[in-house]
Amino acid sequence: MATLLGCESPCTRGKRRNYSSNIITKFTATKITGQGFSRGTQVGETTFERDKRAKWNGIPTLLQKLYESSHPNSDLSHLLLSQLSVEAMSFVTEDRKTAQESTFPNTYTFDLFGGVDLLVEILMRPTLTMQKKKPKMNDDLVKDCLSVLYNCCICTEGVTKSLAARDDFVLFLFTLMTNKKTFLQTATLIEDILGVKKEMIQLEGIPNLSGLVQSFDQQQLANFCRILSVTISEPDVGNDDKHTLLAKNAQQKRNASPSRAEVNQVTLLSIPGFIERLCKLATRKVSEATGANFLQELEDWYTWLDNALVLDALMQMATEEPEQSSTESSDESSLATSPLRHRLPQSMKIVHEIMYKVEVLYVLCVLLMGRQRNQVHKMLAEFRLIPGLNNLFDKLIWRKYTVSNHVVHGQNENCDCSPEISFKIQFLRLLQSFSDHHENKYLLLNSQELNELSAISMKANIPEVEALVNTDRSLVCDGKKGLLTRLLTVMKREPPDSSFRFWQARAVESFLRGATSYADQMFLLKRGLLEHILFCIIDSGCTSRDVLQSYFDLLGELMKFNIDAFKRFNKYVNTPEKFQMFLTQINSSLVDSNMLVRCIVLSLDRFESQTEDVKVVEVLSECCLLSYMARVENRLSFLFRLVNIINVQTLTQENVSCLNTSLVILMLARRKAKLPFYLNALREKEYAEKYPGCLLNNFHNLLRFWQRHYLNKDKDSTCLENSSCIPFSYWKETVSVLLGSDRTSLCAIASYIDEPFMDLDRDLLED
Repeated sequence: MATLLGCESPCTRGKRRNYSSNIITKFTATKITGQGFSRGTQVGETTFERDKRAKWNGIPTLLQKLYESSHPNSDLSHLLLSQLSVEAMSFVTEDRKTAQESTFPNTYTFDLFGGVDLLVEILMRPTLTMQKKKPKMNDDLVKDCLSVLYNCCICTEGVTKSLAARDDFVLFLFTLMTNKKTFLQTATLIEDILGVKKEMIQLEGIPNLSGLVQSFDQQQLANFCRILSVTISEPDVGNDDKHTLLAKNAQQKRNASPSRAEVNQVTLLSIPGFIERLCKLATRKVSEATGANFLQELEDWYTWLDNALVLDALMQMATEEPEQSSTESSDESSLATSPLRHRLPQSMKIVHEIMYKVEVLYVLCVLLMGRQRNQVHKMLAEFRLIPGLNNLFDKLIWRKYTVSNHVVHGQNENCDCSPEISFKIQFLRLLQSFSDHHENKYLLLNSQELNELSAISMKANIPEVEALVNTDRSLVCDGKKGLLTRLLTVMKREPPDSSFRFWQARAVESFLRGATSYADQMFLLKRGLLEHILFCIIDSGCTSRDVLQSYFDLLGELMKFNIDAFKRFNKYVNTPEKFQMFLTQINSSLVDSNMLVRCIVLSLDRFESQTEDVKVVEVLSECCLLSYMARVENRLSFLFRLVNIINVQTLTQENVSCLNTSLVILMLARRKAKLPFYLNALREKEYAEKYPGCLLNNFHNLLRFWQRHYLNKDKDSTCLENSSCIPFSYWKETVSVLLGSDRTSLCAIASYIDEPFMDLDRDLLED
């Protein structure tokens, strides 16, 4: 909170004023000490005589009058609002200047003279009375007070944090959301405050939260999701992939109990009908826009409507009807009957709906990734979220004229993309979370496509996947195409460097992840996915590392253990130049491509055990990729580099796969009794590079970390087993053998490190 003491107004050019506090503080001190001002008029005329010189625009005088005459039906706040809203609008519409570039004398002066504290006091006054019947405040007064507070928050530094520090006021604001007339202003202020609050609010502390949420109409609930997104997401402390696993594991040890975000997720799921209403919001249809200039119109509106408050205020104006008694005024039926709504640009109506769908999908996505994932999955399936999104795909989610020229954002990163782009990204994230390692992934198909999977399994004489057999056909997609097939169609149309490709590839990959399914792979191969991926990697000129990494990962899942996929690969990569280009892309960043390397190594190992199959033998002899990986010097080259590009201190969720890929190479070598040969090759590499002990000590430390990390995480161990078809017990056993202390063992790393160079990094794992 700004005060006269110790603050320099941009209007007074840095001259320190010799006042001890602001006006409202002086009044409060008077009540406690009995000294000083006894009434507002005693502030003194000299204070206000400076008004013209200091350019206070009469705000101190207005504040004095507001203090003296403030009561539940006061209308003086409207005068303040008219002065402060102009500044807030300029802040919203003029590219959001930094604090150093902008000056907002009215809001600064308002805060300086205690206006923020005074408005908080006025708003909360009814809760402090001892009377049985609480006085009811005028709705317009409440709206004006909230709007002025919001204007101060966005225009004057420190106000938002000051309000956020008052837990009583934050919880009180939620009670104002019960009034539809003040809901919009309240929600916007809460969203701003929670965004800077140091400690995440506990939803269970909100009075009658369940009743509050159930009282919301659909538009209010959609708006409320903006607030919820702050309360159920783990605090954003940077890109999750870039945080070292060492630091994250230490953090988990310190915070063994569920986080506030996790507790809030449980609280939300306990509200009757909450998930069902979100599914209805996510799949609600909106009217279509027409006309050749639609995209330009959409972008023009978005440029101006950067702030949600402005957009919501206009939409509220458009949907309100005088003397309307129904509480469902924002449902589609009533929206359609509002004459003013029809006078708004069609694109604005669509943007409004899209912005809310972004927030709804985000909330559902976070819940899908939480500890109650199975419970959420069951409800999303029951309330037909996926079929509903499938019905919106062509008309709303992926229209032909959408342009993508944005950067890739992480899950918790702020995105300044247009609503259309944000909507698509959030939709793809939801599909990724929905499909990832869950049997409900088959809901992304329609009945005909499920029958196609069954036919593929029957033709290959292999049993159908249990999850496919158990899929409830009444919950799958409708129409000629399922959601996965629609996604593949638009994926092929994206420009080479479009970052939509990244999220599209992640969503499709999640469908394939888990235990490898031949039928799933063939379903996608028949639709030309492998050729599309290879075109993107080899021929398209794509340079985005994010897109290439997602395509390498997808290619690995698509080809793993599938002899038909390797045959198709060889047909597309039919010249030495193409194959060399493919290898160049792989070798340019092993962190990005190591999952594909792992796939090739695992597949080669399996094919070499199937030499009785004529087709396998034929592909083994002809496929350039398998022939390349069959040469031991190439596998050793990958092993050297995989071990060398990581260490315990730099391991992250993104690059830990390099450690697991190196382990896969050594596990397969151990199966063939060639582990000593590989370890000795590592030792020779060290001496050739004149760094004896460096590589092997680093690998030893990495494996010690591996034991700590994976032996306590069931999910990670299950993923390793499913993706490699190697029992996790064999993973653990191999690591134990490699870490053996017996220097006479030919399978222990210690045997290959000369004594002077042993344990160079003994303390790396110390907390």
